[in-house]
Order: sequence, then structure tokens, then C-alpha cells
Amino acid sequence: MRIIPLTEDSKNNILDDLLKRSPNNYDQYQDTVNEILKDVREKGDQAVFQYTKKFDGACLTPDTLYVKEDEIKEAYSQVDPELIEVMKRSIANIRSFHEKQLHNSWFTTREDGVILGQRITPLESVGVYVPGGKAAYPSSVLMNIIPAKTAGVKRIVMVTPPGADGRINPATLVAAHLAGATEVCKVGGAQAVAALAYGTESIPKVDKIAGPGNIFVALAKKSVYGHVNIDSVAGPSEIMILADETANPRYVAADLLSQAEHDELASAILVTTSRELAEKVSAQTEEFTAALSRRDIISRSIENYGYILLAETMEDAIDTVNAVASEHLEILTASPFDTMTRVKNAGAIFLGEYSSEPLGDYFAGPNHVLPTNGTAKFFSPLSVDDFVKKSSVISYSKEALEEVHEDIIRFAKAEHLTAHANSIAVRFGKEVFNED
Repeated sequence: MRIIPLTEDSKNNILDDLLKRSPNNYDQYQDTVNEILKDVREKGDQAVFQYTKKFDGACLTPDTLYVKEDEIKEAYSQVDPELIEVMKRSIANIRSFHEKQLHNSWFTTREDGVILGQRITPLESVGVYVPGGKAAYPSSVLMNIIPAKTAGVKRIVMVTPPGADGRINPATLVAAHLAGATEVCKVGGAQAVAALAYGTESIPKVDKIAGPGNIFVALAKKSVYGHVNIDSVAGPSEIMILADETANPRYVAADLLSQAEHDELASAILVTTSRELAEKVSAQTEEFTAALSRRDIISRSIENYGYILLAETMEDAIDTVNAVASEHLEILTASPFDTMTRVKNAGAIFLGEYSSEPLGDYFAGPNHVLPTNGTAKFFSPLSVDDFVKKSSVISYSKEALEEVHEDIIRFAKAEHLTAHANSIAVRFGKEVFNED
């Protein structure tokens, strides 16, 4: 990996490079996505089936669109029983973590008859997108479905591309069943997003769409926002490691490559105050890469978006961490908890040498659906909060309103909204038809 002195110019150049990976910079695909969305909105099932045949090679009908019980049973027989047990243990951790995010509705009362509060209710229906094709991501299934299930969502439909034989990856299907999906639909791509957003004859509209996908899925989610809610428009994966001279270079190198293997656009950055560590990590990444199965993808990722930044001070290093606002941040310093107190922006923070990023991907419990492309400055990980909505509750007695009604009338007149003023005034034998 290249070693670059950390300066204001090098930091800004890297930030510019990272932003180029954003889905916002792939407008050349937007026309294709728009056409798919339009076709599904106008033609419903017909368009969904046509695009599934075109892109996935599968011939679907209303009768074969949804996964049936016998397909789920068959999937269980095809998945390693030990993996199923691992998924169950992971589910327990994920559920336990997300249950702590639940909030109750609340109300306050006053002696004068005022009742104020906030009512929290789950969304009625959610669509969860899971990538398909050659890859299988049962971990993403768990991370998207369990928070929705924990929140109390009644209908959770998972959509995922089928193989040419019309089947779903067995591990993906088992994960969906274990996590609590109410339906599994054999549709992927932008056409799946469109079906969930607009509804078709066979696929009812949902309230929110969550889950990662390719650039076409990301652009489709972005385009349907407003018809439905979405979790985020996810970009390529990224990891940043903040380390000092105490860090183990083999651990650092291994962790950087764990994200670089996702795809060519993945970003892996080490920022450190130690030149010795930087040089050892650079050499170790080359050694590991040569032995790893996805070495071609890793090599391109490191070439494009892999950096080792050598900082003069830890303060400079932390400033860079906050500027990048990485999806995953590992802190490998002598006092990681102390260092963390100075970090403002990161999707998930991993502390200490035995808390590597894959722990969060698969097992620890916190959600691995995280903000990317610097959006950790203002977005949070997927959580139960993404699957509930809040309503304010207001109740005033006549006595309580009478005490403040003149204040409200005055405020409304100041905004030239006499109908607002009149709505209050008529309750006390008055009328307001002008601003005087």
C-alpha cells in the first residue's frame, strides 16, 4: 500500500477521491433506472416479469413469484446445520442489541387539564432488499429484518434476485425465515424497488425500503424516495484504522483487506503516527493479498482507494478521521477508549485489537448497515428507530385553552393567518375576520 504524508492537500485529495464513489456520481445509469421505474409503475407485474427474465434469466408467474413453504424446507436441508446454529446465535445477539433501542410512548399531564405526549407506532409494511446472483449475504438479511421485526412491523417482505432456475440462495432463504420475514419475493434490481414503491397486482406497496444493492438499486431507491421512505442510498464499503506504534501490523493489514475484498470501489485507509507501523503494514498487505482468494478485487481496491497516511501528531490523525467520517472505524491505540472520546464521525467504532470489523458484520449485535461516503457526519446505523414513526399528542381542557387563547390569537395575527386566529376565538364567543 502506498504511504502518503498527511497534509491538508493530501487529506483533501483523498476526500475528493472517496466522494467520486458516491451513487450521486453515476448519472449515466439514471435514464435506465427511470425507464424501469416507469414501466413497472405503468405495467405492474408484466414489467416485473419481463425485467426478471431479461436480467436474471428466470421466468416468473404470479404463482411462482413468492417462495413457498416447501422451498424453505428444501433450503434448510441444503445449508450446513452448523451454519444454521451460528446464524441462530448471531440472531440472538442482534435481537438483544436492538431490543435496547425500543422506546415507549409517553404522556405528561397538568392539573389544568393539559395532556401532552408522543405516540410511537411501528410501520405497517417494509420491503427489505437483499443482493443475489453469485453472492449470498445472509448477514445482511439478519441486519435488515431483525430491527424491523423488533420494532413491531407486521409485514416484512424480502426481495432478492432469483437464479435462472427461479430459486433463491438457500442460506439467504434460511436467514430470512429465521429472522422473521413474512414473505420472500423472487425479484431483484430496480424493478424490485419499483414494485415495492408503487405496488403491482401481486406485490403490495410498502411504507419503507431498506437494504443494500448495486448502483441500479441505489439509484432506484433514491428516485422513489417520497413515494416510500428509504433507509439510505448506500455507497461502497469502507474502513479506516486509526493506529499508533502499539498496533500489531498483521492485524491492521488483515483488517484493511477485509473491506477491500468487497469490490473495486471499496476504500481501506490507515492513518498512523508511526512510520515503522506504516511500512510493516504496507509489506504485510502485499503478503496477505497474494494468498487471498479475492486477490484481484483486493488489488484493484487498494490501488484505487487504499492509503496509508502518516500523520505528525495524533491530533492531526483524529482530525482526518472526523473529516473522512468512515463507515467502519477501528481504533488500535494504547488507550482506544480515550481516543474514541475525540472521534465525532464514524458509522461503527471498533475498539482494541480483538474487535476487528468482521465481528460487527456477523455476530456482535450492532447493525452493520452503516452510513457511507462521509454521511456518518449526519446519518446513523440502521436501527429500530428506522421502522417506527412518532405522533405528537395534544389535549387541552377549556380552562387551559382560555388561559392562553389571547396569546395564540396574537401570534396568528402576526403571521397574517386570521383563520387560525378565528379557530381559537370562536371557542370563546369571539370572531376574528381581519388582522386588527
